[in-house]
Amino acid sequence: MSLKPRKPSQPAMHEQEEDYPVLKIHKRRWRLALTAIYCTRALASVSRKVLQNKASLLRSLSYVAIDVQPPSGNYDKKLSFHNIDQENLSHMVREKNPESLKQFGGVENLALILETDAKSGIEGGDSDITNRKSVFGGNSYPKPAAKGFFSFVFDAFKDTTILILFACAVLSLGFGIKQHGWEDGWFDGGSIIIAIFLLVVVSAVSNFKQSRQFEKLSNKSSDIRVEVVRDGRRHAVSIFDIVVGDVVCLKIGDQIPADGLFLEGHSVKVDESSMTGESDHVEIGSSNPFLLSGTKVTDGFGSMLVTSVGMNTSWGEMMSSISRDLDEETPLQARLNKLTSYIGKVGLLVAALVLSVLMIRYFTGNTTNEKGEREYNGSKTKLDDVMNAVVNIVAAAVTIVVVAIPEGLPLAVTLTLAYSMKRMMKENAMVRKLSACETMGSATIICTDKTGTLTLNEMKVTEFWLGKETMREDSSSEMAPTVLHWLQEAVGLNTSGSVYKPSTVSVPEISGSPTEKAILSWAVFSLGMDIDRVKQQCMTIQVEAFNSEKKRSGVLIRKNGEEATHSHWKGAAEMILAMCSSYYDRDGNIRELDDKERATIEKIIQNMAAKSLRCVAFAHKKLENKEVHKKLEETGLTLLGLVGLKDPCRPGVRAAVDSCTAAGVTIKMITGDNVHTARAIAVECGILNPDGDVDSEAVVEGIEFRNYSPEERSEKVEKIRVMARSSPFDKLLMIQCLKQKGHVVAVTGDGTNDAPALKEADIGLSMGIQGTEVAKESSDIVILDDNFTSVVTVLRWGRCVYNNIQKFIQFQLTVNVAALVVNFVASVSSGKVPLTAVQLLWVNLIMDTLGALALATDQPTNELMEKPPVGRTEPLITKVMWRNIIAHALYQVAVLLVLQFKGRSIFGVTETVKNTIIFNTFVLCQLFNEFNARKLEKKNIFEGLHKNKLFMAIIAITIVLQIVMVEFLKKFANTERLNWGQWGACIGIAALSWPIGWLVKCIPVSMDQVRA
Repeated sequence: MSLKPRKPSQPAMHEQEEDYPVLKIHKRRWRLALTAIYCTRALASVSRKVLQNKASLLRSLSYVAIDVQPPSGNYDKKLSFHNIDQENLSHMVREKNPESLKQFGGVENLALILETDAKSGIEGGDSDITNRKSVFGGNSYPKPAAKGFFSFVFDAFKDTTILILFACAVLSLGFGIKQHGWEDGWFDGGSIIIAIFLLVVVSAVSNFKQSRQFEKLSNKSSDIRVEVVRDGRRHAVSIFDIVVGDVVCLKIGDQIPADGLFLEGHSVKVDESSMTGESDHVEIGSSNPFLLSGTKVTDGFGSMLVTSVGMNTSWGEMMSSISRDLDEETPLQARLNKLTSYIGKVGLLVAALVLSVLMIRYFTGNTTNEKGEREYNGSKTKLDDVMNAVVNIVAAAVTIVVVAIPEGLPLAVTLTLAYSMKRMMKENAMVRKLSACETMGSATIICTDKTGTLTLNEMKVTEFWLGKETMREDSSSEMAPTVLHWLQEAVGLNTSGSVYKPSTVSVPEISGSPTEKAILSWAVFSLGMDIDRVKQQCMTIQVEAFNSEKKRSGVLIRKNGEEATHSHWKGAAEMILAMCSSYYDRDGNIRELDDKERATIEKIIQNMAAKSLRCVAFAHKKLENKEVHKKLEETGLTLLGLVGLKDPCRPGVRAAVDSCTAAGVTIKMITGDNVHTARAIAVECGILNPDGDVDSEAVVEGIEFRNYSPEERSEKVEKIRVMARSSPFDKLLMIQCLKQKGHVVAVTGDGTNDAPALKEADIGLSMGIQGTEVAKESSDIVILDDNFTSVVTVLRWGRCVYNNIQKFIQFQLTVNVAALVVNFVASVSSGKVPLTAVQLLWVNLIMDTLGALALATDQPTNELMEKPPVGRTEPLITKVMWRNIIAHALYQVAVLLVLQFKGRSIFGVTETVKNTIIFNTFVLCQLFNEFNARKLEKKNIFEGLHKNKLFMAIIAITIVLQIVMVEFLKKFANTERLNWGQWGACIGIAALSWPIGWLVKCIPVSMDQVRA
């Protein structure tokens, strides 16, 4: 019978009672006890009076049954949660206050208050979850507001050249209106302002969209999967779905998802440096049960009770005030910024020369208008005319700077990185650091794990050996009961997995790592193990959790009612065998493990490994003395048996390895398996050549590599293809050695101990399924499906990013060189620039923004994987690119200068029509040259064009806008309408870019690695 809680309308309790809700429960119990005592005394007093008066007693019923129905709905439940002070809970864990925990009655009592079962967790129904979230809040935190669109507009407008140009436009607008009135005077200045506005808006829209894309990726990387127990079952849920009262399962490498208290587990240590700044790992247990959100489990395994979530945790408060840096500058962007700065200086120099020449020509009377009259006649010229002319000259010079500075280069990098990140996400690769996209294209070596990356990570026990005899799959009836008993204990007690069976007739649900699941499945279905019964019969004294250095795990237990203790070990077969001095046969006899018997079992292990099986051994030792052993025995054990687990290679792995080899990228496999298993898998995957590499220096063990001298390591590291029985330190050592030799190294990793190697590598690739949160945070890219084929996809996209940037650089520099030379020569010779400020801004818009979008979104091709990697030192602008840039720029300059000086006589047109033809021809030349830029070396520039619909759409949009500029925006763009013949001449001159590009690519370029 439960106590009725206080209704919300009743007055609040005293402050002390409000702070400590457990005291209210105790106070009610005392009140109930006092009432019972009072009633008992009253009954005793009445009975004495009756006895004294010798009165007769009425007979009564011996008992009365009262059926008390439980309250329906969640009303009482909600009120009971409301009695819990969330602030007190949060403060208790945050301050690690054991006194506050005592006030709640300890961890077990707090679990009852939160209506949580320490073993089976919360009920977990929709109403239960919703109720807990409404009372305690959700496990999320408000993020700082993202940068708004107008912030990007403001950033784009802050450019110095844009501001100068805007000032010139305002002055031109003012003088034009004063001179010609509102109707005709606003065109020159107003058109420049409109052009500036378009340029700024297009740039801002592009940057805004990419910012939102990066935000989505950031949110995706924050969505961690957490294993919780609800209604007796283990579930993997999003970290944002954790609620107060949840029982969370923890293992090495996990991030603590919320504040909470340790329930049960073994050897749990936590790295709290992210919260406290202290680098020492903190031991967690009954004496220190406090677990802080955002910290990392570095050792052991166990479970925790969630007490605070979201903004009620220190981690939530901290994360709500910071945001991920989305303005990360990649190495390629840094190089391009230097290139942009250099080109900008050249542009400034040319602009200064143009300004000087135009000023001198104007004030010396060498500039004439369309009628052939001098524009400046000394004192006869009006001040307004002089100021207007000066403003137009300054505007023309500043516009040259705008065109000369290739703002499109950083934009092109941003576009291609954002596009590739989006496409890579669809292909199971989540980019955490932008720089990894481009660096991966330069990778020369990939160091990969075996399990789950090259293989399916779907383990199954296919062989079982008891001593020197192989056993059938259903072999429990063929072995002695004692051996069967020890094996069931060895599997059931020494595991981090679990078996859940709702009823006797249902199929057990087995969870854990792939290895644990395979062994538990074998024990349940082949050995008939009942894991709950095994655990109930024993008490665990000490646990040594599995780690990748020792490659084994152990447990020290005592059976109920016995004084003797038992050690059980499980791990890599040859390492467990080295700890044994005897073995069991199928009849339960213990036989001595002499040298001959040991060699026989070692041969069995080698034969299993040669079949690509992972060999796991079990060993046992009974300790009769009464002393409590705090350390597990590691010698004199008795071998219980060997199991071989088959993990087949992933489909398509061999083709992916062959693709990397063809691309000049070397694959090295680094695994914890023994040398025979590693060799067999490497041959199967194509990493090793079965004819040449198997018996050479291509296969080493971690300890052997570790013991090499630095000189030996440097000499042999490139020959090594497989490193078996390796530790995380060995992996780190190999990466350092390869980087010293000038290689660009990518490495895969999934464990907590892989974090140093992932950080040391040029590109760290963590596994999304089996990878720990520590590994993911240390990596640059997360492979979501743990598949090596996805690693090759990342390599293809990395090369594609680099290739797309090179295409745009070639295209952009051709535009810049042609525009600068034409305007400079024309201004020096005639005192007029053929391309006005508005026209140059239009060229800048379509060349920088639309051109970047068109060329930066090409998808990877097979040709990319047929070229060697670029490495660290190859220049960004290759000899092939310089060849193409110079050829096309020379052609455009020659054509445009001929039109500038002879265009009027050739076409028989006015000055304005001639300038329109020059402008139209220049823009169309860039359109045709965009096709040339698609292929740096290949002559067929149309290959794969149908696959890039965005490219064709941008070309079509540019053509339409150019027609509008020439034919309909005469006053705005300072153009005149062209007839069909003039349009045909412009298109014909521009189209010559294609055959010229084809001829130029016939010119050989020596000693240059090119990309298709």
